[in-house]
Amino acid sequence: MPQDYNATVNLPKTEFPMRAGLPKREPEMLQQWYDMDLYHEMLKRTEGRPIFDLHDGPPFSNGSIHMGTALNKCLKDFIVRYKSMAGRQAIYYPGWDNHGMPIESAIIKEQKLNHKEMTTAEFRTACRDFALHYVNVQRDAFKRLGCLGEWDKPYFTMNPKFEAEEIKVFGEMYKKGYIYKGKKPVYWCPHDETALAEAEIEYAEDPCKSIYVKFRVKDDRGKLAKYCDLNNLYFLIWTTTT
Repeated sequence: MPQDYNATVNLPKTEFPMRAGLPKREPEMLQQWYDMDLYHEMLKRTEGRPIFDLHDGPPFSNGSIHMGTALNKCLKDFIVRYKSMAGRQAIYYPGWDNHGMPIESAIIKEQKLNHKEMTTAEFRTACRDFALHYVNVQRDAFKRLGCLGEWDKPYFTMNPKFEAEEIKVFGEMYKKGYIYKGKKPVYWCPHDETALAEAEIEYAEDPCKSIYVKFRVKDDRGKLAKYCDLNNLYFLIWTTTT
């Protein structure tokens, strides 16, 4: 029979687990961070240093986070931590954009609302509740990613004080003549019944023929004859056809 020599060999022993077990360990580590209030402990230890403030360019609170919002938040967290390690008191102020078509479109789709049968006040209240719900959903997700910041006192664009400051700034711009009413062509969405920004436009490739056409000048209104022969003068145009 083979002899078992394990008991006769002085092998090193360790309590360090052979497997990381991250699905179990990560939540425990994060909970430890928040139990010890790691973020504010970092601020205390860096008090008196030059301050680095990062005010969040806010995501829309119109749904759960996706790869884009996760990457955005993690990159900001990298910067804040780097600044702290580089000798600054690094403060991160998270926030959320609670206004606009992304909120309205999301609640109409998710809750199947017919906003045309609702009063403006009813629809705005529904949008506000919807936006606040996803603030909490996204905040929990960002904290789960390990991002540190002022999560207990973020800023919301739907906060009345925030809105009042926006109106104040708008009024100052008006007094200085920066605000005017005029006419211009805009992109229009017939479904959402609103103007669209250039960034919201998606272009589709449309194969077509490109042509040049020349038109003989019949009447120059006395402007060109002294410079050239009108019998051999044309206007050239370029266009596309489908």
